[in-house]
Amino acid sequence: MLKKRGKLCFFVYNKVKRKELKLMKDISRLLASVRRPARYLGREINSVCRDPQQAEVHLALAYPDLYEVGMSHLGLKILYELVNNLPGIYAERVFAPAADLEQLLREQEIPLFSLESRTALHRFDLVGFTLQYELNYTAILFMLDCGRIPLHSSERGDHDPFVLGGGPLAYNPEPLAPFFDLLVIGDGEEALPEILKIYREWKKKGRRGRQKFLREAALLPGIYVPSLYRDYYDGDGKFAGIEALVPEASLPVRKRVVTDLEHTFYPECFVVPYMEIVHDRAVLELFRGCSQGCRFCQAGYVYRPVRERSAEKLREQAGRIINNSGLAELSLSSLSSSDYPAIGELIDTLEDDFADRHVALSLPSLRADTFAVRLAGRLYKGRAAGVTIAPEAGTQRLRNVINKKVTEDDVLEAAAVALREWQSHVKLYFMIGLPTETMEDLEGMVELVRKISVAGRSGGGRKKGPSRINVSVSTFVPKAHTPFQWEPQLETAEILRRQDYLRRELRKVRGVAFSWHDTSMSLLEAMLARGDRRLAPVVKRAYDLGGRLDSWNDLFSFSRWEEALNAAGLSARDYVGQSPAYTEPLPWDHIDTGIAKEFLIREHQRALQGGITPDCRGGKCAGCGLENCPQRQLTIDVGADLCVRPPVDS
Repeated sequence: MLKKRGKLCFFVYNKVKRKELKLMKDISRLLASVRRPARYLGREINSVCRDPQQAEVHLALAYPDLYEVGMSHLGLKILYELVNNLPGIYAERVFAPAADLEQLLREQEIPLFSLESRTALHRFDLVGFTLQYELNYTAILFMLDCGRIPLHSSERGDHDPFVLGGGPLAYNPEPLAPFFDLLVIGDGEEALPEILKIYREWKKKGRRGRQKFLREAALLPGIYVPSLYRDYYDGDGKFAGIEALVPEASLPVRKRVVTDLEHTFYPECFVVPYMEIVHDRAVLELFRGCSQGCRFCQAGYVYRPVRERSAEKLREQAGRIINNSGLAELSLSSLSSSDYPAIGELIDTLEDDFADRHVALSLPSLRADTFAVRLAGRLYKGRAAGVTIAPEAGTQRLRNVINKKVTEDDVLEAAAVALREWQSHVKLYFMIGLPTETMEDLEGMVELVRKISVAGRSGGGRKKGPSRINVSVSTFVPKAHTPFQWEPQLETAEILRRQDYLRRELRKVRGVAFSWHDTSMSLLEAMLARGDRRLAPVVKRAYDLGGRLDSWNDLFSFSRWEEALNAAGLSARDYVGQSPAYTEPLPWDHIDTGIAKEFLIREHQRALQGGITPDCRGGKCAGCGLENCPQRQLTIDVGADLCVRPPVDS
């Protein structure tokens, strides 16, 4: 009997191996027919290639966009190397296919596959998606469908992969809730290995009972299992709240925070692509979080508290990263890199270390002040490069409303230094539709650009040739867990009117190129950012109607979303056109970022009064309510104001 069973297993194994080899040959043949095969080849330098059959747990790290976008994302790089350093775990990458490959996959009935071993997506144990941008929602369903994974978690059986999600959009997961088995709220470096450990034990016991695994995973801090919760609505069909269905489901779900960034894993063997990607460089993460408190910025609130790496640690990491990758550029990354306390010392050290290796340093995120611009000027040293300055608003009054702590003089001086001394061009980033914005603020924006244009043409700087000023204007999108989560988005007609005004007026300013964001894309982003579970069928319907890579302008169609909304009896304005009362439940209230809601209310009220909240890293705690904030501990130690949840102004 044992011999027969052994022969049968050997026969089945060989049959599977033959099928896999045929699939790999079919894929190789397909890739010869697509425009950019390098997107799907795998086997890049530092990619991890193993036999999946030898892994105890097989994880697909999925990014719902094209290769060149996904390969630029730092979070994917961190988790890829982290997981592949865990014993018995194998992680591979998978990205959304472009239209030419999708057509071939459909025609040949080949499922979407991973890069490293070309394993079909449905054959993985778990598939983890990075959630970065609302307009990628249909791409998630697209990849699941192409990978032959049931779209809804309720339709998956014991032998289907578990679908995970994580990233900033997990802070309001409700529009995607029916499609995910579980989501990681917050930092994933500690949470993901814990999930994989539980899964390994569940798999050893025979992969029986998906709910058993999910209920055990739900006990982990920061893990949200949507199927263990229920949304409910009042008699008028208005969102009324979320309730837990089982004891394992915590309410609220508190985000995970990696408190010791100094000793937290960071990748040092970056995968080197065969093709140019959006950000084709190595990345050094200086610190995580931001304490500036810009009231429109979700990242500034959900990534708190600020956690830094020492200059010594960063120097060690930089050396190993460049040694292992050979990349020619190293980006010093954070939400505002010039805020790193030892930034000057770090740049001096890295320039010395890489002096004879032709490694360029770059600062992708800078404050709109002269210090930051001169810092960037040191790095570029005559290279043809531009600098981005983000005044955000055209007047000081409106900058106070959004808590953007730069003055017009700061912006003018920074732009003048950049244009006259070393930059080939300056990009100015503004938003329209911010709370309390008036036509005077738009006029102030035009006047500020005009002053910068004049400053760029005057004076005897080193730069030769005409100044170029690129003005980019996006539309304000109210985001969850920010003080502006209670603000509506402007009507589309009014946004178009303001865009038209700026287009007319800026055309009169010498050397200025004006670009703006698509209003319907901004409307959709806001709707999904503020949505509840009733939008899940809308996302599904938009996918059925042809939605794929909606974040790409040439592939985006708002008409399919309008059709999907009409079919569900909903309107985008239902979600973006209202100003909910402070007492009304919000679809994301069950997700706890650690920031007190009372603090956000106080910040919203202060914004409407034009008040500024100082950066708490300057010495005084802002009282946001974070329990694990280093600044709170510092404040307590020196005997200043304690970090307590602030009272709500009447």
